[in-house]
Amino acid sequence: MQIKEVKQSDKIVLELSGRIDAAASPQLQQAILLSFQKMKHIVLDFEKVQYIASAGLRALMLGQKTAMSKGGSMKLVHVCELVMEVFEMTGFSDMLTIE
Repeated sequence: MQIKEVKQSDKIVLELSGRIDAAASPQLQQAILLSFQKMKHIVLDFEKVQYIASAGLRALMLGQKTAMSKGGSMKLVHVCELVMEVFEMTGFSDMLTIE
């Protein structure tokens, strides 16, 4: 998995690409937490992500909890159908902000 950070005026966009599996999830978790140290609002761009494993879901859950504790937000955009099905089956679609 690769992560590209793009800073905008009031938020950080993390452009993700590749598979978010057990090997990649620590990298995602670290990127999310570092982003919240810089700004209160982050956007995860899933346009180039075709797969997410349970370890990746844990990283997203930690990100959501961090956003709430800091009074910020974490939003997912451009989620493909396969990844969206995983979010829906696991109930994450109700916990995360997905556009």
